[in-house]
Amino acid sequence: MATTTAPQQTASASPGPMKRIILIVLIAIIAAGAAGAGVWFFMAKRAPAATAAEAPPPPAPLFFPLESMTVNLQSDDGQQHFLRIGLTLKLTDPKVQQELTDHMPELRSRILLALSNHHPDDLAPLDGKRALATELQTLIEQPTDKGAPPVHVNDVLFTEFVVQ
Repeated sequence: MATTTAPQQTASASPGPMKRIILIVLIAIIAAGAAGAGVWFFMAKRAPAATAAEAPPPPAPLFFPLESMTVNLQSDDGQQHFLRIGLTLKLTDPKVQQELTDHMPELRSRILLALSNHHPDDLAPLDGKRALATELQTLIEQPTDKGAPPVHVNDVLFTEFVVQ
């Protein structure tokens, strides 16, 4: 009787290591599947963001030069001071350029009147020039006709700036 019990123990001991191997293989397959699903999930989310980032580039700026202007500046010291200024407007719409060209006499008049109101000391520092560019941009953007929408000027650039 002792001989019959020994072979049963060896038979039950051998399926144990096989179960471990199968269990390890199943865990490895599940882990690989989870890793693959995670990679797919994160890559699928980034693909639409990449296509959205590839939006069309903004239109190239359109530079509209104005003729140089010379104006007398206000002075408290009794001497005459002059400002010679050249301006270029940075635009994005050719329609705005055409509208400004159509109303150029009025536009130049606005600019000349605004420039003649300044003192030479106000225009000397860099901040004074920046403030002048902002003021001129506001003046130029005002509608020329009653009820017309304002035009959009991206920037006013100085191409010539001489105070004497």
